[in-house]
Amino acid sequence: MVVVTVLDVFNAILLAIISGVFGTWLYLLAYTIRSYKYAPRLYDGNGSSLEEPRVDIIVPARNEERFIARCLDSLLKQRYANFRIIAVDDSSTDGTARIMEEFARRDGRVLFIHAGEKPDGWVGKNWACYQAYLRSDAELLLFTDADSVHDETLLPLAVKRMLKDRLDALTLVPRLECIDPWTKATLPLLLVFLHSRYSPLRVNSNKHDTGYFFGSYYIIRREVYEAVGTHKGVRNEIIEDGALGARVKKQGFRMRMFLADDLFSAVWARDLNTLINGLSRLIVPIYHASKAKAFSIFLITFFLFLYPFLLASYSLQQLSLDLGTGLAVTSIATCIIIAVTSLIHSIKGLGISPLYAFASPLGSLLIPLGFLMGMRKSRYGVVWRGRRYTHNIYRADGFKI
Repeated sequence: MVVVTVLDVFNAILLAIISGVFGTWLYLLAYTIRSYKYAPRLYDGNGSSLEEPRVDIIVPARNEERFIARCLDSLLKQRYANFRIIAVDDSSTDGTARIMEEFARRDGRVLFIHAGEKPDGWVGKNWACYQAYLRSDAELLLFTDADSVHDETLLPLAVKRMLKDRLDALTLVPRLECIDPWTKATLPLLLVFLHSRYSPLRVNSNKHDTGYFFGSYYIIRREVYEAVGTHKGVRNEIIEDGALGARVKKQGFRMRMFLADDLFSAVWARDLNTLINGLSRLIVPIYHASKAKAFSIFLITFFLFLYPFLLASYSLQQLSLDLGTGLAVTSIATCIIIAVTSLIHSIKGLGISPLYAFASPLGSLLIPLGFLMGMRKSRYGVVWRGRRYTHNIYRADGFKI
């Protein structure tokens, strides 16, 4: 007679869960490889264009004195004749405004403006972008981040591609700069979402409804930007770039996403604090809208990232039991797949040492931890770029797992 103990049932449940997680990671690894292999790059395609429609480059900045000069320097070196930079200060408390104003004094292609105090119900960056739009008059609007750096060929290549493909909007995937060890351990795993749900393969496909802009670089025709409501239409969106991209795709405009990690870069997080705040800003608005949805996202990230490593440690103590070997083999195999996926993103997506793949257990801890801390502190709101957004009117519809 076979006696089934409570521990046997418990281990069977753990094995069923890790089997599902293992299958999910196999899919994510395969999609990652496919995305890097088949996602279009900006320089793909033939043909040339002599057209240079006017472009207004909108650069909102808040407390970016560390990065804004190199950004404006790289933009002013673009091999494109017909552009203007609208550098807009979003109530910075450091030297950002002074640096931008100095660029405007030195070069007539730079227009410096103050966004002024944002009204209630607006996210600061959205308000700054909207104020810059009101001062613009170009046919094409390029929105980029103050911590980005651009190759001098980027703008002509992007405009050429827009004209060649007759696009209404174009967005580019940058190389995300990792300037601290915490980000280097975590970002390779976060790229799993970008190269699965938000892969160019999905955004560019008519079979999927996924629309998304990378805030570090998207060009949109003026009439299309106005048709989707401008930044005023997403004024309370913390992930405003994703929300705008979703609107463009939903309304049937022609948009495309291209890899351009060899042509420009942007910073996602600067240290552990901004990394955790970056994760929190994704989950807090979702938590205010639906606690169940936010908690389900936390559970997904927990089981997807942290659970395999915890189970691998536990399973080694269960080898003498019937399901012990199955637990150990499946959990360790899952951990290996996570590390391999992290390795691919470290090399191809971020250009950092492949040794950071060995830090994937740390990254797997920080991602669900960041979401959990965001939910725990949700009543205090989200801190982003030195501002605290405390009301539940702010949304994050531009982010989904």
